[in-house]
Amino acid sequence: MEASIACCSHGMLLPRAAAASQFSYSSPSFSTKIIKSSLFFGKPQRATPRSSIKPSKTRRPGVGAIKCAIGDSLEEFLNKATTDKGLIRVLTCMGEALRTISFKVRTASCGGTACVNSFGDEQLAVDMLADKLLFEALNYSHFCKYACSEEVPELQDMGGPIEGGFSVAFDPLDGSSIVDTNFTVGTIFGVWPGDKLTGVTGRDQVAAAMGIYGPRTTYVLALKDFPGTHEFLLLDEGKWQHVKETTEIGEGKLFSPGNLRATFDNPNYDKLVNYYVTEKYTLRYTGGMVPDVNQIIVKEKGIFTNVISPTSKAKLRLLFEVAPLGFLIEKAGGYSSDGHQSVLDKVINNLDDRTQVAYGSKNEIIRFEKTLYGSSRLEEAVPVGATA
Repeated sequence: MEASIACCSHGMLLPRAAAASQFSYSSPSFSTKIIKSSLFFGKPQRATPRSSIKPSKTRRPGVGAIKCAIGDSLEEFLNKATTDKGLIRVLTCMGEALRTISFKVRTASCGGTACVNSFGDEQLAVDMLADKLLFEALNYSHFCKYACSEEVPELQDMGGPIEGGFSVAFDPLDGSSIVDTNFTVGTIFGVWPGDKLTGVTGRDQVAAAMGIYGPRTTYVLALKDFPGTHEFLLLDEGKWQHVKETTEIGEGKLFSPGNLRATFDNPNYDKLVNYYVTEKYTLRYTGGMVPDVNQIIVKEKGIFTNVISPTSKAKLRLLFEVAPLGFLIEKAGGYSSDGHQSVLDKVINNLDDRTQVAYGSKNEIIRFEKTLYGSSRLEEAVPVGATA
């Protein structure tokens, strides 16, 4: 089956709906042409020529001036949330890729491929397929200058402009090793302006998102200049519908403790985990970072931790995972920490930079920092949050 994708297409359908109907999935302002080389379930797809879209600068909407409604389509939401047509294009094309990846994950053969990527991890077939689809989506967006994947940790020139364009880093299929057990997995990506993915911070992102492939397929995204973190549900007819807005992460006894092996020689992490157990927190941990962080946004409470120790080093990549998810959490009204500062303030010096992390409500992050290091910046009135 053809595994390619063209973005912002007319007639792009999931298999179950393809025979029944067609719908327009591109902005009416985009002129289109047929791209014969790109097929989805045998149908020629359309993509916008580079010359037909002019970059525009994002302007922050006035307070209360624009309200995105539950029930809006992805296009309706984005056109209310930003005036930057290039950013709209990138996020829409990534949404097309997420939709295709969702189908491919559901129908994948989950055996190993014996391929080893340059990070040294085993790659499954679905990893490589997701990776290809996301790169292709960014190429067809015409507004991505550079893209970089956890599976291909080198900058790839997508041909987009530097001025008015974006660079995107992504983890194509986080949790791919648990696809065969039918656990929820997902895609993570962050969008930075211009042509830099190093020498920047997570706070420099203009948008971040994750796709969640579980019993439901959802697209969770946030934009720098628009409040909240927003969830879109993939409907049967293949459209994304706005179903939830999160602007506050409250307190609640829900915990997801990653890298528990670190409790063996990190006594402070052991103390923190024992606190959760003693205080009768509800354990909700799947082994997939995407669903474990997403539940904080959906349930609007809880804490996710992944802590290091002398013998258990950091595995989570700042660029591909930690910074984009930190952006989503902080735009939702939550907090993030590496033990000392927000992960959004950590400078990304190398594509492979790694870190420990915690995401959650304010009081949970205070407890995390104080238990591990004796004090918390949040008790010292230091400005925090995605817009600080």
